[in-house]
Amino acid sequence: MARILVIEDEPDLASLLEYNLKADGHEVVLAQSGAAGMIRLREKAPDLVLLDLMLPDVSGAEVARTIKREAALKRVAMIMVTARGEETDRVKGLELGADDYVVKPFSVKELLLRVKNVLRRHGAESGGVGVLTAGDLELDIDRHQVKVGDKAIVLTALEFKLLRVFLERPGRVQTRDTLLSDVWGIEADVTTRTVDTHIKRLREKLGAAGDKIETIRGVGYKLEV
Repeated sequence: MARILVIEDEPDLASLLEYNLKADGHEVVLAQSGAAGMIRLREKAPDLVLLDLMLPDVSGAEVARTIKREAALKRVAMIMVTARGEETDRVKGLELGADDYVVKPFSVKELLLRVKNVLRRHGAESGGVGVLTAGDLELDIDRHQVKVGDKAIVLTALEFKLLRVFLERPGRVQTRDTLLSDVWGIEADVTTRTVDTHIKRLREKLGAAGDKIETIRGVGYKLEV
């Protein structure tokens, strides 16, 4: 069972989500505005947030930035549920750190499956498989920590997952489509520019160790071993 925060200003849709998520065995907390959602987030961090982008006060984008900015919320998964279905909106959502992006109207069964998949991916991050290393680069899955030598590196949840994929597959080329599927958990139906953006940020945070992530022109990326 997961604790899920639904930030949705449409009462009927919020009630529908609450009913079906509870029927699926989850604990559900509702918030009908961005401000209320941030209060709920800080009261007790949920496992997952279902976030509408179009909220009446604080925007969903600002709520997403808060989730990714605050240390106490860095392990919270996020699915954006919104009427904004243009490609640019989906890219923006992914760049804000969303684990998945669902466009209204949607199938409740599909949404529940997406919730299950995102929770499974996040749960796997603390599955006790230990420490992954590449030279002086170290990723501790249990503690959700990354170090380069003795220096701790602060990564967002998506950056952590991205680095973990490379460390688990050293020397293997990862296409942008593969990374979108395995890290973001979506089909590659949006531009892959968001992958390049996150790779750039990850390299910058890792400093010299970021050079281990090699660009394979026209294909994707790989962790040099």
